[in-house]
Amino acid sequence: MRAMDDEAAGPDRGPRVGSRVVVRHRLERPDLLTGATLTDVVGELVASDAEALLVRTRRGEVRVPRPLVTVVKEVPPAPSRRGAPHRALSVEGLQRVMVEAWPAVETARLGDWLLRASGGFTHRANSVVTVGSPGMPVPDALDAVERWYAARGLPPDVTVAVPLEADVHDDPVAVEALARGWAPRVPTLTLTAPTRLLAHHPRPDRPGGPHRVGDVQGVEVGGELTPQWFEAFRSYRTVDDEAVARAVLTGSPAQVFATARDEGGRVVGIGRLAVAAAWGGVAAMWVAPDARRRGVASAVLAALAGAAGRAGAASVHLQTDSDNTAALRLFEGHGFERHHAYVNLRRLAG
Repeated sequence: MRAMDDEAAGPDRGPRVGSRVVVRHRLERPDLLTGATLTDVVGELVASDAEALLVRTRRGEVRVPRPLVTVVKEVPPAPSRRGAPHRALSVEGLQRVMVEAWPAVETARLGDWLLRASGGFTHRANSVVTVGSPGMPVPDALDAVERWYAARGLPPDVTVAVPLEADVHDDPVAVEALARGWAPRVPTLTLTAPTRLLAHHPRPDRPGGPHRVGDVQGVEVGGELTPQWFEAFRSYRTVDDEAVARAVLTGSPAQVFATARDEGGRVVGIGRLAVAAAWGGVAAMWVAPDARRRGVASAVLAALAGAAGRAGAASVHLQTDSDNTAALRLFEGHGFERHHAYVNLRRLAG
């Protein structure tokens, strides 16, 4: 196997190799004891082609011929600890879950690491997910990362994730990146919550009655990236290449866009939900400055959680900078809990 493997990006390729899946397929003959004609295989998808799927289960590898497959569905990594589903995944497991919630335009594998590039649009879509082993010493791996990003005209950028109580600066990848002079950005917190809690969370009391400027009158939810939603997104996020931004925003296995309007029809809030690996991922939450503290964000969040529930996602994740106290107050006030932290380290120009 090559040290670095390119892989396609986009929502139409089905579950990616390396993801945990359930494959429902027909039996070549009915089960003698039960008479069942269908069965499921659950495990890691290790190979996929036009002829068959190869799944690594706890009992070994199982080859399922394509003509017998009826359903292939990506599922979350196996829980690493007891407790509620939104708390049961390890740091590494949730990092893997989040990949397709904000998908990159181009990806490649370096051992277990995932390299992502999207023309510089956002850190998440242009950084390396350093989960697992790169298959070589860390200094050699970062050399390969530097070459890969240089070929795309981008600075190398790695994401290093750690438990909340750990110091990211002790991580071997961070130690090597810092020794090379790469600069860390502010830590990012990953928060999780049960979908049902968010969907039924009451909106906070709003002073001043129902007709203050900016009060939300309704939230539209749909799978289409509308011009109004994208215009609101561009009002607070830098978009140098519209085609790349649209590719990232619409590149998850499934996504929902929420648009909140005031009584005059003006867009006062937006949000995006991605559904991947049986989780919902909330992102791109924005409220117009003159509409804040009116329940707009709560209404958008509830609408997205409702969509996640209808899609079968029992848990939701989101990420916010650790110094964004207003966002943390909002999300934790609605039931989100801190799961882990990560830091992006990037080589600066010059």
